[in-house]
Amino acid sequence: MNETIVNIYLVINNGNVESFKAKAYEADGSDDDKIDFLKRKAKPDFNSAYHFDSPQNKKGEFMKYNKFAKLEKQGRQYELFEEIFQKFKLPEKPLICVTPVVDGKIIGAY
Repeated sequence: MNETIVNIYLVINNGNVESFKAKAYEADGSDDDKIDFLKRKAKPDFNSAYHFDSPQNKKGEFMKYNKFAKLEKQGRQYELFEEIFQKFKLPEKPLICVTPVVDGKIIGAY
């Protein structure tokens, strides 16, 4: 089934989630094939991905990665991606691959 799938990058510097980036694709095949595709595209497409602001508190401080990890354990990280989902007109349960970029290094991509 052809669907829109998305690479979402968490740009983490000094332990803070400073921004998100995302790139969408139209893809066909199994979910495993699509995830493999997203992982292969993560490094070459990072620089051309759309930039999104990450949340900040009232003091203008970025979210610590460990707080993001807690949201992820609760399955609530998707709440932070709402702007991305709207931008790419994604369905309620989209197929995404979240790739951390820690201090400039892309983690987990092929």
